Amino acid sequence: MRDASLEGMTTPANSFDDPSHVDSYADRVATMVPAYRAVHRMAAVLIDECAPPDARVLVLGAGGGLETKAFAQTHPGWTFDAVDPAAAMLELATRTLGPYASRVRMHHGYIDDAPPGPFAGATSLLTLHFLAPEERRRTVAQVRRRLAPGAPFVVMHLSFPQRDDAERELWMRRHAVNLVASGVDPADAERARTTIASAVPVLTPEADRAILQDAGFTGVTEFFSAFTFRGWVAYA
Repeated sequence: MRDASLEGMTTPANSFDDPSHVDSYADRVATMVPAYRAVHRMAAVLIDECAPPDARVLVLGAGGGLETKAFAQTHPGWTFDAVDPAAAMLELATRTLGPYASRVRMHHGYIDDAPPGPFAGATSLLTLHFLAPEERRRTVAQVRRRLAPGAPFVVMHLSFPQRDDAERELWMRRHAVNLVASGVDPADAERARTTIASAVPVLTPEADRAILQDAGFTGVTEFFSAFTFRGWVAYA
């Protein structure tokens, strides 16, 4: 689970292969993302509504292993395929998972490197905002192809209103102020704000919802909203 709001995590994906960055990831992300661990719990609840006790779950952007570990702890019958383009983050995931790693198959790469499924559920937390719109559409469509009929797909990432430049800047400023209020150094919060503004292709909630619907997902429902972050569940 990645957070583009973190200083040093707003650059292209190769920053996730920086050992110093990887080693401090877990400590920082919980501070930077509102209700971070609660999102893991909610995602598991949403998958569990439809998935069998022995569900096979696809975790896209799984580097770090934090959400996979949370799912494994509460659902002992689930197995996972975890996909991430950063080898260092997958290594961190293996360490984070500890004894649960035996239930997880790691895949170094992107959605095209994921097994064909069918999966009983899938998640992509703090990942899709790194993708340009066309690649995001393609990725979401490829996730749906790998899901069993009716299986849930849970996503959460940066997504906020942007009717004009002023509104976009307002939300970016709120994002930075909230980071400072959470204990982040003001200089780091400002770097995060400027990097997101220039390098992260954040979409509006309406555009994010449309991407899920255009890929053929149904029942698209927002389950999470906290400042600049939104989360949805949708069904294949």
